[in-house]
Amino acid sequence: QVQLVESGGGLVQTGGSLRLSCIVSGGPVSNYTMGWFRQAPGKEREFVAAIDKSGYSTHYADPVKGRFTISRDNTKNTVYLQMNSLKPEDTAVYYCAPRVNDADIIEYPRAYDYWGQGTQVAVSS
Repeated sequence: QVQLVESGGGLVQTGGSLRLSCIVSGGPVSNYTMGWFRQAPGKEREFVAAIDKSGYSTHYADPVKGRFTISRDNTKNTVYLQMNSLKPEDTAVYYCAPRVNDADIIEYPRAYDYWGQGTQVAVSS
């Protein structure tokens, strides 16, 4: 049974950095493309970044390009999201999940499953 635990969130000022971690248990993370999503209060869950099984191919949502970096260490069953130059609009609960439907659009939450509990990121202005 696949389970994920996100951590590393916190409160930072505009321009600050955070590094989020997603530890996967119950199955090898190397079997899946992994994604990070975020959800602000009253908003729909939105795509942030994805990384393929090998860790060599990545895809980012336009608002985070050049600021966020997704990476993975399959030997540790862990996925990371390095967030730099944070803005107030980055404030959200951040989730990671494995992509369980490789035929669906990579940016759609419906292509993923086994969401963790999320980690809160708050960026003050």
